[in-house]
Amino acid sequence: MTEFRLPSLGADMDEGKLLEWKVKPGDAVKKGDVVAVVDTTKAAVEVEIWQEGVIEALLIEPGTTVPVGTAIAMLRVPGEARGTAPPPAPAAAPAPVLAPPPAAPAGPAAAPAQAPSPAARKPVSPAARKRAAELGLDPDRIDGTGPHGVVTIDDVERARGKAPTAAPTAAADRAAEMRKSIAAAMSRSKREIPHYYLAETIPMQRATDWLAAQNAQRPITGRILMAVLQLKAVALALQGFPELNGFWRDGAFQPSSAVHLGVAISIRQGGLVAPAIRDVPSLDLDRLMASLADLVKRTRAGNLRSSEFSDPTITVTNLGDAGAESTFAVIYPPQVAIVGFGRVATRPWVEGGEVRAMPTVVASISGDHRVSDGHRGAAFLVELARRLQEPEKL
Repeated sequence: MTEFRLPSLGADMDEGKLLEWKVKPGDAVKKGDVVAVVDTTKAAVEVEIWQEGVIEALLIEPGTTVPVGTAIAMLRVPGEARGTAPPPAPAAAPAPVLAPPPAAPAGPAAAPAQAPSPAARKPVSPAARKRAAELGLDPDRIDGTGPHGVVTIDDVERARGKAPTAAPTAAADRAAEMRKSIAAAMSRSKREIPHYYLAETIPMQRATDWLAAQNAQRPITGRILMAVLQLKAVALALQGFPELNGFWRDGAFQPSSAVHLGVAISIRQGGLVAPAIRDVPSLDLDRLMASLADLVKRTRAGNLRSSEFSDPTITVTNLGDAGAESTFAVIYPPQVAIVGFGRVATRPWVEGGEVRAMPTVVASISGDHRVSDGHRGAAFLVELARRLQEPEKL
């Protein structure tokens, strides 16, 4: 029997509240299936399972808050006979086990009660359901505009005209709790990780000209953002610097063979999250643009999966849209580096012995001195600059 434990969904997560089980004892599951919805300080997240098997028992009830790493379900793996190992007792107060009811003897009274069908409920995103509760609204009475009629957080906000006056207090409390969680995680990062910081100003004339020519041939909905070129350039440059791409765990560095970029995205109630776009080097610019747009939309609608929080091998943050010229970010543990971009702005630039106006961007890297050093960080920025000046090869 295998324990399925509450995963960590970021360095600032210490505990989570189970909102809903998506499975019941006896259900067969495979890797990647959503089995639960868990509320964190940042969002309600769909939690995926990491192994194939059959749900033997659910160890906690919806509404229960437990620390990260707590066993929340028991999984019977393929080839294992049912009941070969009983669920272990929790270390603290035992949580109720939601096991299948015992078989009743044959007869008229033996018919088990039927659970309501999940399909009978109106589809509502976890974040929308929580926001509706804060506003005192019934989400089943709200028209959904999301895929397949799902009620999104935007639908709830549009329907908030009759929300009680106490709702802003609940939202403010949640935002304050999120800020505390982020501050605790970043304080831990600065205490435990010996950071170094480097920056490079990169000329962007070729990139801006190439992107303008490409977008002129596209419909508005098919245009590519400069941020997409930056993400692809980071991913390709990282392939030559494996010491910047991976995790510090159990006192040692664990490099990653894949490049999954965490993208820092601001959320409505304040703060930010950095879910992953997977396998970025293999994506062409159109697919990367579509992946980025989808990730931003689902982040702000509160519709993310646990793997999107746990997968990032390095994070990219871009504060250019916010007006910042440069940013020197704090590393998200257990990652060992983070790349930052400021805004693309016209600045004086010397080329061929002459001063001219040039669109440029300040790119930065914050690295972990336990794994890499300034020499390698600087070489990475040089490679990143080269990639951005060859946009046709991205």
